[in-house]
Amino acid sequence: EFISIRVEVYGMKLVLAIVQDDDAIDLIEELTDKNYRVTKLATTGGFLKSGNTTLMIGVEEKVVKDVVKVIEDVCKKRKEMVSKPTPSTIGSGSGMYMPYPIEVEVGGATVFVLDVDQFYKV
Repeated sequence: EFISIRVEVYGMKLVLAIVQDDDAIDLIEELTDKNYRVTKLATTGGFLKSGNTTLMIGVEEKVVKDVVKVIEDVCKKRKEMVSKPTPSTIGSGSGMYMPYPIEVEVGGATVFVLDVDQFYKV
């Protein structure tokens, strides 16, 4: 038998946090240690084609700032060296690409806070 429970919660928010894969494990651990429920989605970012993680965190409106603070504390921006492919100058028309290291800023998070009209737990 299928049972659906409708829970009306006033002031409920959904926090969507898109973070770098390297930060996701530490962030999930920190959020769950503080008793926030987290759902993890594996996603892919456009910048550097690197993997990232989207976290969905349902919370009451009064704790949104606390959740965002945890995200800020864990997901610090930092500099990393990555190889950028550039066309080789050796031989004409060779089509070879040589890696060229460049410094980029990674980390941080993109956070969206959405209103939740209804919440169902089935």
